[in-house]
Amino acid sequence: MTFPRVMLFIVATVVAVALALVVNTLFIDERGEMNTSGVGVPTIGGPFKLVNHKGKTVTEADYSGQYLLVFFGYTYCPDVCPTELQVIGGAMDLLGDAGAKVRPLMVTIDPERDTVAAMADYMSNFHPSITGLTGSPEQVKATAKAYRVYFVKNPPDDEGDYFMDHSSFVYLMGPDGKYLHHFSPMTKPEDMAAKVRAVISGG
Repeated sequence: MTFPRVMLFIVATVVAVALALVVNTLFIDERGEMNTSGVGVPTIGGPFKLVNHKGKTVTEADYSGQYLLVFFGYTYCPDVCPTELQVIGGAMDLLGDAGAKVRPLMVTIDPERDTVAAMADYMSNFHPSITGLTGSPEQVKATAKAYRVYFVKNPPDDEGDYFMDHSSFVYLMGPDGKYLHHFSPMTKPEDMAAKVRAVISGG
């Protein structure tokens, strides 16, 4: 990686973290929960139509009855995305049998490069329970909007490579598709697993 690309990565990472903190401030209530009720406060989640990393078209209905851990990222992400996917994988291992009720999803915010084949190759590096989802730019944009996810493509460098700025929460969705909780970047696998287990058990 050339020096300009290193600097671009550093700037992109700083911006992504700053955005996460801003969203945290705007949408988190005094208990640390994302407030999804009340006037002017956005809801999280909704209908989507995407393609999984095995080439099958799926909608939110395909995951009805399951708890979801939903993360938005991209395969060219140098640091944040693989780290969060490792956290999710670690949490799934810690959940044990309870993990059978949970389906982690990674939705790309870079459909231009993240084809089904690219997603399949990328997902092979992470926990087998994690499903990668891609689609047309319009489908991805609609899904990100439903989850209130920020993302923007940075200008490409001289080699045509580029980074994506994006928010990086992991959303815990209920079997009915409703938002339950979110996890901020760098949450520990143990903490994520504990919260998911508590939600499943009704605690």
